[in-house]
Amino acid sequence: MVLQLFKTNKGAEEVKASAAAPMIAFHGSGRVAWSARDTGSLTRTGFVGNPVGFRCVKMIAEAAAAVPFLLQDAERRYETHPMLALMVQPNQAQGAAALLESFYGQFLLSGDGYFEAAGEDGPRELHVLRSDRMSVVPGADGWPVAYEYKVGSRKHQFDMRQDFAPVLHVKAFHPQDDHYGLSPMQAAASALDVHNSASKWSKALLDNAARPSGAIVYKGADGMGALATDQYNRLVEEMESHHQGALNAGRPMLLEGGLDWKPMGFSPSDMEFQKTKESAAREVALAFGVPPMLLGLPGDNSFSNYQEANRAFYRLTVLPLVSKTLAALTGWLAPMFGEELVLKADLDGVPALATEREAQWRRVSGAEFLTASEKRQMLGLPKLAEDE
Repeated sequence: MVLQLFKTNKGAEEVKASAAAPMIAFHGSGRVAWSARDTGSLTRTGFVGNPVGFRCVKMIAEAAAAVPFLLQDAERRYETHPMLALMVQPNQAQGAAALLESFYGQFLLSGDGYFEAAGEDGPRELHVLRSDRMSVVPGADGWPVAYEYKVGSRKHQFDMRQDFAPVLHVKAFHPQDDHYGLSPMQAAASALDVHNSASKWSKALLDNAARPSGAIVYKGADGMGALATDQYNRLVEEMESHHQGALNAGRPMLLEGGLDWKPMGFSPSDMEFQKTKESAAREVALAFGVPPMLLGLPGDNSFSNYQEANRAFYRLTVLPLVSKTLAALTGWLAPMFGEELVLKADLDGVPALATEREAQWRRVSGAEFLTASEKRQMLGLPKLAEDE
């Protein structure tokens, strides 16, 4: 577009125009539309709006929260202890399972999980903070000096330079970020977009199943291609009443003389949307570390049976997450109780590992060349008093 400004004394016109305006590129197809990659958008599209992502997060979080834990030191396991009591009943509204499930869910959705310890003279309650509301305040040396929690226009800063840090930040490995973790949801974002788009296509196809993607061509006996008004109206009415809507899907079309159906475009079977959707679902499960067999996804039988897949799920996904979290809680809480305490998972209480644990107990107990102290150490038990 050219805008005339003024005329010079010589009569020549001077114009002003954008130098880039004539440079217009035309594309034959649209660009790929990927969803946003921030935590809030991924949660909406990958968890709230996608059954595979929802099931993966829910399955891991519930399984990890259900793993029993125990507290011990080098001498004994504790049945009662203030630190154990804090973990069993972390606050008035939640028990241990509810608190840990919330933490694991936040961790899987964002790659970051935050515990808050409430109490002026030490941790009296534990709470899980939402990851999408938390931001790191780094110091001059790069280490966090505070964490800022923001809800709407209100902000609160947790000072990390106190004797006891009020916030525990557990993050997943991220090769390109010093302060925040990389979530499985981010790695699976493209597959989630494909799966959601395929679901939307299937829904649109179901809604319009009776409106075939093609044209009805009329050719009269005299070679003319025009219908009378009453014929045209009757044909439109028949199409709307007998061939549109999900209830009429698959109903054959009856065409009278002179009418010919001309299909247009590709059918869903030609474009293999269902296979694309199943492949995307398997990629999402792969990113989260959930065997597709446990999700009921077809076409992936990497494990010989369901029990083997379940054991692999616990060994490769659930237990590493539980161990990472309990180790972080140990390093955070144990110094406040002045003892060398360790929080660890009680593997004997995990039903999926019962066969493995039984074999290990039998193998260790049958090793006659080991002392009782060495056997207990191999099984993760504290030493006996007579072994001191």
